[in-house]
Amino acid sequence: MKAIHQALIALAAYAAFGPLAAQGAGYADVLDTPALASPLAAKGLLQAVARAGDRLVAVGQRGHVVYSTDGGGTWKQGSVPVSADLTGVFFVGDKQGWAVGHDGVILATTDGGASWSTQLDGRKGNQLTVAAMERIAAAEPASEDAKALLAEAKRNLELGADKPLLDVWFADANNGYAVGAFNLIFHTTDGGKSWVPLVDRTENPGFLSLYAIRPAGGELYIAGEAGLVLKLDRTTQRFRALSLPYKGTLFGLVDAESAVVVFGLRGNVFRSIDGGKTWAKADAGLPATIASGTTIGKGSIVLADVGGRLAASSDGGKEYKPMPLKTPMPVTGLTDAGNGRLALVGPRGVAVAEVTVP
Repeated sequence: MKAIHQALIALAAYAAFGPLAAQGAGYADVLDTPALASPLAAKGLLQAVARAGDRLVAVGQRGHVVYSTDGGGTWKQGSVPVSADLTGVFFVGDKQGWAVGHDGVILATTDGGASWSTQLDGRKGNQLTVAAMERIAAAEPASEDAKALLAEAKRNLELGADKPLLDVWFADANNGYAVGAFNLIFHTTDGGKSWVPLVDRTENPGFLSLYAIRPAGGELYIAGEAGLVLKLDRTTQRFRALSLPYKGTLFGLVDAESAVVVFGLRGNVFRSIDGGKTWAKADAGLPATIASGTTIGKGSIVLADVGGRLAASSDGGKEYKPMPLKTPMPVTGLTDAGNGRLALVGPRGVAVAEVTVP
């Protein structure tokens, strides 16, 4: 886990809170321990933020979820059944949403983030993956790929629920994906009542980590470790690897209308206008690792690095201009808060800032 923790530290600027080994009496698994209520939940480390209709919902350390119904003026803490660190959040409409995090956890809410339930965790996820790979290996006994997938699934089962999920995205109320470390990927067609492992449907033989999944230009992409970019082939329902002229980790991607923009370590940004066939490097003017990106206003995009510097583009991600914040803060995630505002999260909690889009 060392490599993935180093990457997460670069992304989030904090030391990840992984599960402790169960030693001695009194050990409580974070998957069985509800998140503690804290008056400082909105001011502690938060990793991701999403808009849910008129609400804003942010997730972070120790299972903390906070939500605002007044545009970020005040924040309430949601009730969460786990205390694992949460890394990603996504909403369909103003009530239905999902969050993912460490220990392979997937949570769901139907009341705009006020209360959450567990749909999947790493213990069940490992079991599902082993069972799925056993079926594939039995059907294809001569396949070396199937054998490798089964061996990896069994290894993860032995290691336990220690792998984080890092992002979640839903096309609608039923169909969604969750992705994470070492090629973790799950799919649902029933709103998360059941999740199916898709580790056999990615062109990722090195089990590289998957950091983000989002649509762009009408296609679905995954950004990951070592320059990995995957694109869903809707005919075969497989995620095909694309060739990118960069081998550093990519932490996210954003839809720039007719283009897809990926970003990651050391301020690197690449853009494709032909569905990932070719890529051009873009200069966002951000010197540090770019942790997050979002669309804002009428088609503009905003990228943020971990130092809290923002850059905006209004031409599909080709050129960028600085977007100063009145009160700079380290950033791990951001989203459009509406009315010319951005919601930002990081080690200092959550803030909503008015910005001027170039």
